[in-house]
Amino acid sequence: MSTFAYRAKDEQGLVKTGIVEAVSSLAASEVLHGHGLTVVTLEPQLQRKHAISKYIPFVNKVSRKDIVVFSRQLSTLINAKVPIVQALDILSEQISNKILHQAILDLIEDVTGGKSLSEAMTRFPEVFSDLYVHLVKSGELSGTLDRSLLYIADQQEKDYDLVSKVRGALTYPIFIVTAIFVVGALMFVFVLPQLISVLNEAGAALPLTTLILIFVTQFVQHFWALILLIVIGGIFAFEFYIHSRSGRLVWDNVKMKFPVFGKLLKNIYMDRFALNLSSLVAGGIPIVHALQTVAAVIGNKVYQEIILEAASEVETGKSIGASFAEHHEIPKLVTQMIKIGEQTGTLDDILGKLANFYDKEVATTLNTLTTLMEPIIMILLGVAVAVMVAGILLPIYNLASAQ
Repeated sequence: MSTFAYRAKDEQGLVKTGIVEAVSSLAASEVLHGHGLTVVTLEPQLQRKHAISKYIPFVNKVSRKDIVVFSRQLSTLINAKVPIVQALDILSEQISNKILHQAILDLIEDVTGGKSLSEAMTRFPEVFSDLYVHLVKSGELSGTLDRSLLYIADQQEKDYDLVSKVRGALTYPIFIVTAIFVVGALMFVFVLPQLISVLNEAGAALPLTTLILIFVTQFVQHFWALILLIVIGGIFAFEFYIHSRSGRLVWDNVKMKFPVFGKLLKNIYMDRFALNLSSLVAGGIPIVHALQTVAAVIGNKVYQEIILEAASEVETGKSIGASFAEHHEIPKLVTQMIKIGEQTGTLDDILGKLANFYDKEVATTLNTLTTLMEPIIMILLGVAVAVMVAGILLPIYNLASAQ
């Protein structure tokens, strides 16, 4: 059971806030809807036992790759007419991830007790997202669970490939920049103090670059503990701020205004939105629930609130396209395509085409970003070398020449 903080409007349009307990965000939305409230925002509350995993990566996590493999294998077994409990039992022996292994054992217990697979999965929102549960439920109702699981695996794989492309494109630049800072730090701590002693003993007139390096080196030597404390404190303060509701909204908004990176992030969010909403609509999930589910997995607070607002307005009879048209953050292409899909009854197909379009846009932007980063890195290396030459090697050479 999870706890969610909500902002909702009652039948008179008054804003209500509070908390609600439910097994998933979808269940929480249904509880609030049953009380005559229209959800505006719905945020999971961090429980104490998950506090560490929120700030430390890879703690209490199941990777997307693990879920893809599990979904494909379960789909194959179900397609081979293996009973669901037996199929889960077979997979439990092959899963190495402890969290996923325990979740499968609990699924076996729940399904044996009479629950459906989708109902049992709602107990594990940290493993099976609302999107995943919705598509499994759709497969159960239509008798095509094996195909639904295969579809889930394909979609998860696309999302995994997208993230991998971004990480792959940024790995080299990040490595080079990190190496520059590490080498620079080692120079300030071990090399420069020795060289500065030689320059000071010589008593020669020193250029401005050298004087600045001397000042920085001495400052680091005397206040390294303070610098380290400020850096660590700054990192924790930043992490705390961006995990608050207002801080996350500000940070997600700022990210999208970065040169080049902002465009890349917008394309990624639109790709994720179109891909996931297409999957849910094609699976027969009601559009309001589909929008609420996509809002939870979009990965950006700005777009999350826009999508949740659209879900609330759709309940009152407004179209998604009309709601999106009020927000400049949503590209006009997306708004127009959704309007066409709604008018022609082909929303899932239109969203699928949008996802393919933005997938190509992400690839193009990544290529552009990679091309731009190479000269920037060379400039950084050149500046670093120039500073070292002008500040240290040139004075030493001048001293040697004078002697």
